[in-house]
Amino acid sequence: QIVSEILRLNEDPNVQGLALDLPESLYSSKVLNAVKPEKDVDGLSSVNLGRLVHGDVCDCLVPPTVCAVMELLEDIGGKKVLLVGARGAEGAALQSVLQRRGAAVLSCHWEAPQLQSELRHADAVVFGSMRPHDVPVSWIKPGATVINCARDPLPEKHSYGQQNNSAAEKTVGSLTVAMRMQNMVKNMERWIQSQQYRKWDLHSLKLQPLSPVPSDIEISRAQSPKAVDVLAKEIGLLTDEIEIYGQTKAKVRLSLLERLKDQPDGKYVLVAGITPTPLGEGKSTVTVGLVQALTAHLNINSFACLRQPSQGPTFGVKGGAAGGGYAQVIPMEEFNLHLTGDIHAITAANNLLAAAIDARILHENTQSDKSLYNRLVPVVNGVRGFSAIQLARLRRLGINKTDPKTLTEEEISKFVRLDIDPSTITWQRVVDTNDRFLRKITVGQANTEKGFVRQAQFDIAVASEIMAILALTTSLQDMKERLGRMVVANDKKGQPVTAEDLGVTGALAVLMKDAIKPTLMQTLEGTPVFVHAGPFANIAHGNSSVLADKIALKLVGEKGFVVTEAGFGADIGMEKFFNIKCRASGLVPSVVVLVATVRALKMHGGGPNVTAGAPLKKEYTEENLQLVADGCCNLQKQIQITQLFGVPVVVALNVFKTDSPAEVDLVCKIAKESGAFDAVPCNHWSAGGKGAVKLAQAVEKAASQKTSFKYLYSLELPIVEKIRIIAQKVYGAQDIELSPAAQSQVDRYTRQGFGNLPICMAKTHLSLSHQPERKGVPTGFILPISDVRASIGAGFIYPLVGTMSTMPGLPTRPCFYDIDLDPITEQVKGLF
Repeated sequence: QIVSEILRLNEDPNVQGLALDLPESLYSSKVLNAVKPEKDVDGLSSVNLGRLVHGDVCDCLVPPTVCAVMELLEDIGGKKVLLVGARGAEGAALQSVLQRRGAAVLSCHWEAPQLQSELRHADAVVFGSMRPHDVPVSWIKPGATVINCARDPLPEKHSYGQQNNSAAEKTVGSLTVAMRMQNMVKNMERWIQSQQYRKWDLHSLKLQPLSPVPSDIEISRAQSPKAVDVLAKEIGLLTDEIEIYGQTKAKVRLSLLERLKDQPDGKYVLVAGITPTPLGEGKSTVTVGLVQALTAHLNINSFACLRQPSQGPTFGVKGGAAGGGYAQVIPMEEFNLHLTGDIHAITAANNLLAAAIDARILHENTQSDKSLYNRLVPVVNGVRGFSAIQLARLRRLGINKTDPKTLTEEEISKFVRLDIDPSTITWQRVVDTNDRFLRKITVGQANTEKGFVRQAQFDIAVASEIMAILALTTSLQDMKERLGRMVVANDKKGQPVTAEDLGVTGALAVLMKDAIKPTLMQTLEGTPVFVHAGPFANIAHGNSSVLADKIALKLVGEKGFVVTEAGFGADIGMEKFFNIKCRASGLVPSVVVLVATVRALKMHGGGPNVTAGAPLKKEYTEENLQLVADGCCNLQKQIQITQLFGVPVVVALNVFKTDSPAEVDLVCKIAKESGAFDAVPCNHWSAGGKGAVKLAQAVEKAASQKTSFKYLYSLELPIVEKIRIIAQKVYGAQDIELSPAAQSQVDRYTRQGFGNLPICMAKTHLSLSHQPERKGVPTGFILPISDVRASIGAGFIYPLVGTMSTMPGLPTRPCFYDIDLDPITEQVKGLF
């Protein structure tokens, strides 16, 4: 029971010190070592004693009894001190401290045959336990100092022998209490010090790049990652701020933000890209390579903040998303698969809400007001009462009553009936698998659903609004409020119905309470990474979480860097990062790194189509300066888009082995002439952080420039005007054209009070226009808005430019053909 209570207090963050006051028989090593060393006020745990014996006095607390003895003993250098009956941890500590003060120390027990002789010659005697009656005081050397440490001592002072030849016994009782209090003060001071920002003591992992470059999973397997608790300590995290998942992953608690609230933020860097080919241009790889260069090679604190990939594409066509080559997050199989279960939590929360919608419609269709009321507000142990969320709904309805018996029939009807219009339900079920046959389904076909049948669909889990909320939330309270505001349908009067109306907000928050904490991992070179949230980059904003960025900015310190990535090209991911994410976080970016490849520029210059899975045409593998020069128009346009926000841009040219030196030089030259602060070729894929050192140096210089950051539009503008500004200034459209359905939705959202939300355009990422086949910089086009939808909890309106699929399908030959598990080693094969 004692050990259980000690273990409970160990984990209580409000307890900074723990002192034991037990019967002597209970001071066992099991009990003493149950106390956490950092909370051990008595200094009797083996860890504390070990530090004391080794002379690490600054890292330990001296036991109070030992402090009291040393206070009572005067100069003892060269004197003989006898410890009698001083056993266990206290005896060992006393002996160690006395020896360090220069005393000749001898220890013996009361039954020792040489006790009388030793007492006769000792200059000071310390009793660790009560003196037996058969040990006469006459044995003690006259004039010797006698200190009694027994827990049930004689009165405070007692003289042995004759007046002129006495040994005055001193007890340590009151002084021990004072010394314990002093230890408590020291422990509190140490705790306060531990709460301050800690300088990093990060030890990088060495890389030995091979040529040719092996597969991503072979590279990942060849590196031995640090234990995550070691990494956490290196970057200044406290032991109670992490929740460890296995050896290489840990959740980081949000309490860190309160602890480091006065710590200045580091520099904030966004990695975006030009309009990509279907193969992607390596933004994640650049992000990882950049932080490896900053920290492992330039000794500058840095953090990468990445999105968590969906398992759907991992088993479909895309593969993983941990970076690649010698610039990746490890272990890559853990990164790409379940991680710490955040997406599963989102799936559970999303589908609970979906189930609540259909169940509520069924029950309202089949029950009277009275029956509904009796079931929604049941009698429990003879008492009927509203839950907290029901009281909140009553207040929103203008019913200021708390006693269920006092509601009128009209009030009961208003309270129990949401009157959801099934045709307006926008909340879909989700699953984290590419499954094309769930794009349209029928629900409610069992007889038990009493004929309530409707068409519905499944989305992939990362398309859930809850994922977007996770990425934009700033605290648990903020997340709970956002979850409650999610609009799932309209009622039959056209008013929005929310998760709060359904009474499910608290349950959703419970399911998401662990998912809100960012996951700590590491790069191949042992630098820290946060993996958190992974919203779609079309119907959502496509950025990792605000919370991961905020925590990382505190941890890196004022001169450090946090590097995060925006999905798709700068026209989509970066624009949303600035206008949506930065508005939610209040953070101001320092630099944009714009990723380009010779391959993508050749495509924009008129090169043949690039298709995933098909070999590249010779135009992409042979030098062609004209194609590169013609394609740089897209790079120039993306630089101009960045400049709209007043942030300096550094172009990172992700170099492939087929790129010629002349092509690389040409791109860098045009980029600088087009307004980039700098343009740097990068070889991090083949060389790790070493291949991105020049990029890191350019980013450091650019971050020292003054920025004049500004949003693209005011939230007060009408919805249509905000859409038009994005279309014209970012995409280069001549104008926009709304379908009647889109205009109707705009009018509805404006009426419902949602007109002041930012805009999240859902558009193809393969062109600046709405037509994927139009490469380079299309102009003069009219951008068609087919529909307008809203994620009210996340906090944005999303217009649809064309048709957006929210459930990918599996190809003829999915990636899962190559994925396997070795039953002996339990290693995953073929993930890349």
